[in-house]
This record gives sequence, C-alpha cells and structure tokens, in this order.
Amino acid sequence: MTTLRLISSMATKPLLADLVALYKAQAPDVQVLVESVGGVDAAKRVQAGEAFDGVVLASDAIDKLLASGHVQAGSRTDLVRSGVAVAVPAGQPVPDISTEGALKAAVLAAPTLGYSTGPSGVQLARQFERWGITEQIKDRLVQAQPGVPVGSLLAKGEVALGFQQLSEMLGVQGITIVGGLPPAVEIITMFSGSVAATSSQADAVHTMLAFWASAACADTKVRHGMKAA
Repeated sequence: MTTLRLISSMATKPLLADLVALYKAQAPDVQVLVESVGGVDAAKRVQAGEAFDGVVLASDAIDKLLASGHVQAGSRTDLVRSGVAVAVPAGQPVPDISTEGALKAAVLAAPTLGYSTGPSGVQLARQFERWGITEQIKDRLVQAQPGVPVGSLLAKGEVALGFQQLSEMLGVQGITIVGGLPPAVEIITMFSGSVAATSSQADAVHTMLAFWASAACADTKVRHGMKAA
C-alpha cells in the first residue's frame, strides 16, 4: 500500500474528497491523505519544510513554491478554475449584482462585507481599490480567519454580504447564494497540484495529479461549482 500525504487550501477540500474517492477506484493500492487548511497557512507549512508528497493550492501560490524550490520543478498540474460567488444570510433581500454598476451599488449599500484571506479576497480588495471605494468601506470589511468560510460569518449574521469561491459557499446552511460576479469584474482562481520537494514518491503523485486533471474528473468538478482547468 502506497500512502500519499497532501496539503491543500480549504477552497478545494470538498472537491479533493471526491477526487480521492475517484482515484481510489482506479488505484486501490494507493491511500491518499489530504489535510485542508487556510491557503496561507498551507504555503507556510510547505515553505517550513514539513513533509508532504503533494500540494494543491492556487496556481500563483504553487508558482511561488516552485520558485523557492519547495515543490518539484515541472510538476505543476492545473486542476480547476474556480469563480467567486456572492451570498447573503438566508431570508435577507437578494441584491442585484447583474452588472458591475449594480454590484458596486450593492457593496456600497451593505452594512458589513465578508471576504477571505485567500486569492479571491486579495483580488476583491484590488477591485475595491479600482472602484475607489476602499476608504469608504474599510470600516465595514470583515476578513474571515484562515480556514474559516465566509459562509459561516453570513449564517451567524456577522456580515450582510459575503464573497468567496462558489465551491466554499455550496452546501453552507443559513445562506442564500446570489450568484457569480458579473463578467466585467469576474474573479477566477486556478487551483493546481504539484509534487512536494520533500516527497520520495514523485511518480505516484504525478500519476494521481494526471488522473485528477483528466476528463474522467470533469463532471465532479462541475458538481463542486468549478470548471476543469
């Protein structure tokens, strides 16, 4: 029995659970253990030299780990493209977010705004800067702690309007998903897998990542609110 230990961000946790099950059916002699934490923390642990066989993070984080030699050169495998969704607490009025102007108006009208520490949160903050409203809304911004879904803040009533990967919003009780961002300001994050520099089982990880990137996993990705890379 081969055991592969992976670390990932929370954004891909539910997806990876299903991808692991799919791969187990193909390779019953391989056990895959995935630990999902906040993406920032995951990258720090890999950089600190903690022993993993594989890493699944946003592609820009993978590229930084490649540049620093913490994942193996040439091992990046793009897996999914994930879009950001907008949600409100269940039972609350659903704002119009169909255009960039409508979304901006909804943001300005919200008493509190929740966003993540992940790549989508970084890009959202940049969008607020492009709109020139950062100063206006800064006291209303609530950033979820690493590993804490924005949906949970919405469900508890701690924020009135929340932004995070659709994959992390799906299945959260107590919220209403309004929809994705309008095309003009759409935020898409690519998530990729790579072989950790600490792994002695590179071939096994490569084989698994290749399967996860294959057409056999496309429907599973869609079910989790993502698209094949």
